[in-house]
Amino acid sequence: MTLPNAAAYDLATKDFDAPLAIVDLPAFDANAADLVRRADGLPIRLVSKSVRCRYLIERGLAKPGFAGLMCYSLREALWHAKLGTSEDILVAYPTVDHDALRRLAADDHALATITIMVDSAEHLDVVDSATGPDHPEIRVCLELDASWRPLPTLHVGTRRSPVFTPGQAVAVARTVLRRKGFRLVGLMAYEGQIAGLPDAAGSRTDRLVRWMQRRSARELARRRAEAVRLVREIADLEFVNGGGSGSIERTRAESVVTEVAAGSGLIGSTLFDGYTSFSPRPAALFALPVVHKPTRRIATLFAGGYIASGPAAESRLPSPWLPAGLKLLGFEGAGEVQTPVTGKAARDLRLGDRVWLRHAKAGELAERFDHYHIVADGQLERTVPTYRGERQNFG
Repeated sequence: MTLPNAAAYDLATKDFDAPLAIVDLPAFDANAADLVRRADGLPIRLVSKSVRCRYLIERGLAKPGFAGLMCYSLREALWHAKLGTSEDILVAYPTVDHDALRRLAADDHALATITIMVDSAEHLDVVDSATGPDHPEIRVCLELDASWRPLPTLHVGTRRSPVFTPGQAVAVARTVLRRKGFRLVGLMAYEGQIAGLPDAAGSRTDRLVRWMQRRSARELARRRAEAVRLVREIADLEFVNGGGSGSIERTRAESVVTEVAAGSGLIGSTLFDGYTSFSPRPAALFALPVVHKPTRRIATLFAGGYIASGPAAESRLPSPWLPAGLKLLGFEGAGEVQTPVTGKAARDLRLGDRVWLRHAKAGELAERFDHYHIVADGQLERTVPTYRGERQNFG
């Protein structure tokens, strides 16, 4: 990977004090184009949690090949529906938020725009409890568990829906159809063990990961096809959603899938460096200033403890990127108030100089900064608010 010139980023943001965050607009646009290429004509539903910046979400949705928004909470979906960000919003996770459900039921535009996720009768009960049994018709999507279970006691993938077999899927679908006030319009299955797991991370387990993903993909393709076939016999599905940035090619090859989801591939965070199928360009970066020089080979940066969610592991730490040749100290890592870095490049760093780092998980960087500075070719294009900058907190 050819590294951009850190001096260009410094120049574009010279009027702002670090810590600060930027989005390299040509990199973002190139990543979007690559996702569309990989989808090969299948619509891409943009995953908001991997971006969390309205300007970037709108820019992505405006590109041919992207259609529809996938939100991570109903409150977020209601916000975007009110703003007119999209007329087709899927909430990827079930909700038990009574206030948000009441707001949904009271808003005709939101009812026509938003689809909520369910995987059991209990989710329907929550809606009835929040809004009353005579609520207007609410669009729902059924989630099929896409994990791999080669043995009865072995679960590979994320822990999401209890609906695993095609028989279970059609049983829940029948339950939805029997319940007044609900309309089943979609089916979703997210294969996290394929889309969200690097297969070329430089580890001794890479070959095992690729073997698992091939086996899992074959099993899921058969199971998803049967589940969709059975559900379509009783319900008029508008969409079948699957995949993620790391599995687009595999997922689009399944004829029953009508759209894929992607978001992290737009940002190119470090967890998406190790894939054989694609190599996104780093689009979102943050800069920390040097505030200590404890030794000639160590520069200590202000703040920086932006640890990504997930299992507590080194892969969740931010990574020094520019200037090249820096690394975190194993004893300290990235800290709340200081982050020491070492390496040959540290010798030339002086107080006030900037080090550019990359976050591990795409959208979570936006939770640390009120604004993203949008840069292109060494120039500041504009400064835009993140969700946090718009005082929107959907966690």
